Amino acid sequence: MDTRLPPNVQPIAEGAHARAIGLPKDSCPYPANSPERKAWLEGYDGTPSEDGPDSPMADA
Repeated sequence: MDTRLPPNVQPIAEGAHARAIGLPKDSCPYPANSPERKAWLEGYDGTPSEDGPDSPMADA
């Protein structure tokens, strides 16, 4: 069984972990303007960088 994270999830998890252990935001190891850097920063901040509008809730 493959237990590795998908490539696009790993930088998010790394960014969240970095914040949890107290590393500064500028400790991101990925190059500027890379998708990995964007994902790492999303993980660090805890929010997606492009947060779309909320969808209306369906009636239950």
